[in-house]
Amino acid sequence: MTELKEYRGHIRNWRELCSELGIDSTLPRAEREKTIIVKAYEKWGHDAADHFYGMFAFAVQSDDELFCVRDQFGTKPFYYYETADGRLLCGTTIRRIMEQEGFVKELNEKMLQIYMTLTYVAGEDTFFKGVKKLMPGHYLVHKNGQTQITRYWHPEFHADESKTLEEWADEIHTTIQKIMPEVKEDGETAESFLSGGVDSSYVLAMSDAQVTDSCGYDDERFDESGLAKQTADILGRKNNRCKITPEQYFDIVPYVMYNMEQPLGDASAIVFAIACKATAEHTKLCYSGEGADEFFGGYNMYRNAERYGDNLKTFYVGNTNIMKEEEKQRILKNYDPNYLPIDLVKYIYDETEGLDPLTKMSDVDIQIWLEGDIYLNVDKMSEAAGLEIRMPLTDRRVFDIASRLPSRFKVNDEQNKVAFRTAAAKVLPEEIAFRKKLGFIVPIRIWLADERYNADVRAKFNSDMAAKFFDLDEINAIFADYIGGNSDNWRKIWTIYTFLVWYEEYFVKR
Repeated sequence: MTELKEYRGHIRNWRELCSELGIDSTLPRAEREKTIIVKAYEKWGHDAADHFYGMFAFAVQSDDELFCVRDQFGTKPFYYYETADGRLLCGTTIRRIMEQEGFVKELNEKMLQIYMTLTYVAGEDTFFKGVKKLMPGHYLVHKNGQTQITRYWHPEFHADESKTLEEWADEIHTTIQKIMPEVKEDGETAESFLSGGVDSSYVLAMSDAQVTDSCGYDDERFDESGLAKQTADILGRKNNRCKITPEQYFDIVPYVMYNMEQPLGDASAIVFAIACKATAEHTKLCYSGEGADEFFGGYNMYRNAERYGDNLKTFYVGNTNIMKEEEKQRILKNYDPNYLPIDLVKYIYDETEGLDPLTKMSDVDIQIWLEGDIYLNVDKMSEAAGLEIRMPLTDRRVFDIASRLPSRFKVNDEQNKVAFRTAAAKVLPEEIAFRKKLGFIVPIRIWLADERYNADVRAKFNSDMAAKFFDLDEINAIFADYIGGNSDNWRKIWTIYTFLVWYEEYFVKR
């Protein structure tokens, strides 16, 4: 007998799967997807995930094995832990594992070295000793007391020089046209997150969402919500604007770190949490535009790829790199010189040997940054708010195009995401499709210096809790340097602070 033990996600090609597996397509979604997963496992075994499009992580128990799988990009999390007596605990949340008999809660302090550089938890280890992530594109089989991990998919790149820019844009556009109807089911009503950027604007233009949701601030230097409102107006959609105050931002940090289950030093995660809570008040389903930047060359740093050349493999560990080893060695009480962030990505550089520098950078971000930061944030904050988020652009069929797209159609001297923007211009005005990337900016670099808001940061930087891990003089020197005008230090402060808030939530309060 086969039983579905765990599942989170949304299977997009369910109609085809129902037909192929002989399943009644009129079943309610929960029952239908459960039946699809069980029948797919019974028919295709360990190859089941190869037949799915969508976002998923699940565990299936059969008579002789436990089979667990995570989707190709890691949009949904999955964790596992082996007890002292050889049992395997697993689930889509760490707290689910913590509740089970045999779990022993211990801090994996070494992970702090990775976190201080990347601002997120990269790779298969976590901050809980013994708790591991099943990585994207991997499946796990637990049988006869033994656990085996297999990688069933990884990004591959083969540039195709035979097409023009317009032909690539046509392929992107027609593929997204095909995917969009699968993302929402009959009877569902979805809203759409909307920033001032091309990704969310393109998703909105291709969708039937009539309502959009945006965030803004009083400080116009950081406020993209006006651009979002303009886009919504042009496309004839309603726009909800959530104005975020510094008090609201700082107050919600413990909620975010607890529900994230691991610390995350991405300042935009706090904004996203507030946005999810506000949006969940009037809908339970929302679209979001993640994935396109990494697939199609969206980050401004990618335009430096050729200049970095082969040096990339000595330093590029992903989208964020905020602390060098010498600085961490000064700051951390327990520093291990053999535990380095660059080691997490060596296998990616081996896989991309001979490919161009932009492809190497993109692949690192697809395999490390998306899973560890972006998708974790989307999943955890939406789940905590009771909101379901679907990301149409994160799809193997979209990636398939990006994997064949020559780098010159991703980034050039003037523009990033060239082919993707050209596709978006089919349904968006050029000023939106080709708008310069701003990023998801937050006024935290200013708020952190304001004594009205930073009292808890200062308190934690001088606490006995912080003294377990950090040289207090060193971290307070970074704070003082920041207050003195070195605003670039805000990321270091925020990364240390978010770790301390998370540690307090899981190892002091509980």
